[in-house]
Order: sequence, then structure tokens, then C-alpha cells
Amino acid sequence: MRKIIDFKATKCKHCYKCVRNCDVKAIMIKDGRAEIMPDHCILCGHCLQVCPQSAKTLVSDLEKVQAMVKRGETVIVSIAPSYMGLLKQHSIGQVNTALRKLGFADVRETSEGAAVVTAEYARLLDEGQMENIITTCCPSVNDLIEIYYPQLTRYMAPVVSPMVAHGMMLRKEYGKNAKIVFLGPCIAKKKEAADERHEGYIDAVLNFNDINQWLDSEGIDIRSCEDTPFKQLDPRVNRLYPVTNGVVNSILATQKKRDDYRKFYVHGTKNCIDLCESMCRGEISGCFIEMNMCSGGCIKGPTVEDGAFISRFKIKLDMEETIERAPADEEGLKEAMEGLSFKKIFSDHTPKAVMPTEAQIQEILREIGKTKPEDELNCGACGYGTCREKAIAVFQGKAELNMCIPYMHEKAESLANLVMETSPNVVLIVDRDMKIKEYSAVGEKFFGKTRQEALQMYLYEFIDPSDFQWVFDTKNSIHGKKVTYSDYNNLSTLQNIVYIEKEDVVLATLIDITREEELARQEYERKLDTIDLAQKVIHKQMMVAQEIAGLLGETTAETKTTLTKLCRSLLEDGSESEVK
Repeated sequence: MRKIIDFKATKCKHCYKCVRNCDVKAIMIKDGRAEIMPDHCILCGHCLQVCPQSAKTLVSDLEKVQAMVKRGETVIVSIAPSYMGLLKQHSIGQVNTALRKLGFADVRETSEGAAVVTAEYARLLDEGQMENIITTCCPSVNDLIEIYYPQLTRYMAPVVSPMVAHGMMLRKEYGKNAKIVFLGPCIAKKKEAADERHEGYIDAVLNFNDINQWLDSEGIDIRSCEDTPFKQLDPRVNRLYPVTNGVVNSILATQKKRDDYRKFYVHGTKNCIDLCESMCRGEISGCFIEMNMCSGGCIKGPTVEDGAFISRFKIKLDMEETIERAPADEEGLKEAMEGLSFKKIFSDHTPKAVMPTEAQIQEILREIGKTKPEDELNCGACGYGTCREKAIAVFQGKAELNMCIPYMHEKAESLANLVMETSPNVVLIVDRDMKIKEYSAVGEKFFGKTRQEALQMYLYEFIDPSDFQWVFDTKNSIHGKKVTYSDYNNLSTLQNIVYIEKEDVVLATLIDITREEELARQEYERKLDTIDLAQKVIHKQMMVAQEIAGLLGETTAETKTTLTKLCRSLLEDGSESEVK
């Protein structure tokens, strides 16, 4: 399977934040570091957004597309309708012009494909043969159902997404040698483009960060470009697809007669999962359901950075206000669809993971000190909702025993003296009054307090206790937070602080990263020194070049004078000889 989310193992620091935020638990922990499981991943992009160390990055097709253009190939871009709110422009025609300046042979709106999909949905509604109809525009939703709720595939509209539909239309128009690039805010489109069920229609996928980077490198400002109108099929209402309820609104504007389906939309991972669970229980019937994995729709896709120049609420309001609520031209649509099949069959893609027996689960639970039900705290610090879920993940090789923080605490308690004496990290346990209950021996090196002294003190007597108090108040954990203590020789630490309900205490580990931070600072200063040295060398070479140029000029002038005198002398000598 094509790699889409890249992983930098050196940056992963035992925080498990991605596991806690992955609603489908598609991330495994191996040797203390996170790894994506492609056959489980629905590419919602949450792990990219929450990773505090940027250990996960998105693989880009930008260089691939730039190479296509540079080779002079016919490259067509299909631009998702969310561009209307996510690219800075005064008119959509300016986006058309800007992309053509980058070398694209044609710029087309993916909404043309959305118009086709709307027509197919309208046909399904008119036929009324399906008990429920789930839209299949969002590839993350499609993966969620195919991987985790395959019993619901019978409700999935057997229709390709707007991207694929548009790719098919453009391939028909431009031929097999053209390169078709999709531009949008979605990560999952990369996997969808490579799906063998419709492979070959989309050659590359870019996001808006990629295109903004390319525009900046070429010095192209969209708002300064001229307005070049799109001349092909006007998608009209189908430009609403990226906002919540956009598909439903497109259907309502396109249908010629009413149907008997109830229509509603769901967005956000948890809501989509809740709906799937409800449908599995048989609670939903006679419904047309617009599902989108991203909360707020495609205008809040995983590659849309927080703090984008305008909010998703304004984008939604502006698009709903300005986009014409009229169907695409029927004749033009019929011509575009002629000779093409937009059918797609969805099926069970559930990974075949071996489930442990009850005895095996209990054995794993015993290994982490959970010998009876009340020992199962279900704190979620490891990323799994319950201790049993975590035990199953351990059996399947997705998780490790030492991910259980309470277990590690109890283990530390049983070996308290050894840990407190030999740990290279500061270990602190405090009660609600901030009275220090445990303090590792290495703390004396950093804070100047012996263990005996510290156990008689309160935390606020030598460091700021606010983070500890927050953990007590909220019962939430802090993982991988960098804290520097200027009063202690600028000691830099990486801190993990968790609440232990059984003992009503807070456990913290302070990892000394002063050397790493100092090396980083020295590396930065070294780079600055190198730049300064290079500037000095350049300056010196320029001075030498100027001096050489001056000397050459003087020497040339002297040579000219001398040779001129010599020529005159020879002429004079020749004249005298002729007279004699």
C-alpha cells in the first residue's frame, strides 16, 4: 500500500497522544514508538494534527507534479470546490489564472464531477430500492465502513466520489497520455486515487498547502491575477459539496420529484462512528445520509491549518450565500456522462486480526498487575478506553505492556528504593496539598535538595506546582511538556504528569533534556557563525577581486605607454636610414 503518512521515529517520545486521539486505533506502539497500520487507517488525519513533536508528516506529490509540468506534459488540475473559501482570491477566475501560470494546461472544478454524483444519487432516490443510502463522497467514511462496519456496505451508494467521476470525465476528454492532478484539502484522496477499483484516473494529489508553497516560490499572488472565467460545465449548486449539508442541498436543487427518504447529515469522526453503531443496531431506516469525516466538512480538512485566514463558519456562510441554488445544465451533464460508468461496489475490508481467548486476556491483565475487576482502572492514559481493549491490543502486537501508566507506577512502588536511587530522571509524587511523598535521589543533582530534605517539603517551595494542580483538578494527564527552570541553571525538562486515583496522588517524571536543548542551541549558533564566516569570505574575495582589477588596469596602462614609445622610436630610426 502506498505510504501516505510518513513517520519520524527519532521524534516519537512515548507520549501516546496519537493513540489516544485515534478513534479507530489504527496506530500501534512498537519499541515505545508509534507506527501507522495502513490496513486499519481511515486517513482522517487526526494524528497529524495532534502530534506534539511533528513525528508524523504527510508525503507530498508536489515535486512529482512540478516534474510533470517541467517535462512539458499535458497536466490538468481538478480543483475541489473548497478552494472558494481556502485560497485567497477576490474572484474564482483569479484562481484559474494563477494555476495556469504554474503550467497547468487546463484548470477544472471537481464540482463538475460532483454534478454527476448528484445525478446518480437522485437516480437512486427515485428508484427507492435501498433501505438507507449513505453518500460515498468522503473516502475516510468509505474506509470507516468497509474496515470497521462492513455489514453497512449494503447501504453505501454504489457511486464513485466527485474526484474519481471528474477524473473519468477528464480522461475521456484529454486521453490516456494526459496527467490529471486533484487539488483539495483531503489526505484520504491519496489512497482513493490508488484504489484498484478506479486506478488510473488520478495521477497525483496535492493539497492547498502544496499549491500555496508553489505559488509563493513562483512569486504569484492570486489576488493580483486577472479574472479568467471557467468555460466548461457550470456545476452551480454542486459547489456546495464541501460544506455540511452541501450534498443534500445539491440533491434537493436537482431532483425533479420528491422521494420518501428522510435526509440528514453527519460530520466528525465520533458522530460518524455513533451513527454506524446506531445503524448496526437497526435504529435507522428510510434515510439518505450525508456523511463527512471532517468536522465542518471538507472546508476543515486535515491539511487546513488552524488559524487559517478565515474561519470555517464564515466560509460556510459565504459559500451558501453566493452559490447559485440551481442544478447543472442537464444537456451538458448528459454529454459529459455519455459512455462512462460511475458505479463502484463497496465490500468488506476488515483486517483479519486474531482475537485472544478469555484466558489469554486474563493472562495479559495479570502481567500488568490486574488480577481482579477492580484493578482495571480504565484510565485511558495508554490510549485505549479499557484495560481489556489494551490487553487485546497487546496480544495482537499493537500495544506494549509498559504503556500502562498505573501499572508502571505500581511497579515503581514495588521497586521504589531501586528506582529512586538509580533513575536518571527525577521522579516526583505529591498529594493534594502538594506535599512531596516521593522524590528520586537524582533530584539533588538538579534542584539541590536531598531526598530526605524533599520529603519534608512542599512542591511549591522549590518549583512551580501549577501543572500538578491542574492534573489534580481535571484528572487529565500531561504528556511530553517541556519546562525550563531558570532558577536552576536553566534546567530543561520533558515532563509527564498523571493522576493516580487509587492513591489520590500525582506522579511525575522529569526527564533532563538540558544537553539536547543546549546542543540544539549550539547547532543554531554554529549555523549563524558559518553564515557570518561565509559573508566575511565573500567580502574579502570581493575586495581582492577589486584590487586585482585595479592592478590589472594600471599594468595595462603602463604597457600601452611603453609599447607606444617603442613604436615611435622604431619609426624614427627607420626614417633616418632612408635619408642616408
